[in-house]
Parts: sequence; C-alpha cells; structure tokens
Amino acid sequence: MAEFKYEIIEHLGVISKSPKGWTKELNKISWNGGTPKYDIRDWAPEHAKMGKGITLSDDELEKLKQLLQKL
Repeated sequence: MAEFKYEIIEHLGVISKSPKGWTKELNKISWNGGTPKYDIRDWAPEHAKMGKGITLSDDELEKLKQLLQKL
C-alpha cells in the first residue's frame, strides 16, 4: 500500500464522540501536500488513527450546506 501524508490545516469542530473516545470531526486537511479540502471522518484520541471518511471541495461543501438547509 502506498504511503500517504496528511496535515490538519484547520480543526473546525467535533460532530460527535463515541464512548471509546473516538470523535467524528470536520477538519480542513491537506492530503499528500495538495490543496486543503474539507474532511469528515472518525479520529482516535490524539489523531493517532483515522476511520473512513468523506472529503469535499469548497464547491461540494457549499452544495451540501444548501441541501442541509432544505431539511
């Protein structure tokens, strides 16, 4: 498996927290030195491990925001 790098550019907030201490977070992350994107995923304490998540561009996040406002 290829190695990848990430840098959390901005921590925007915690959405939820599990009893085991994992948190579902919204962050702005640069993957492999690329343009930072919005990212929603589960993180172990101290960001030691991560779960599967979803990464959104600025345009995708804006569209998601519009869709959520309709609820």
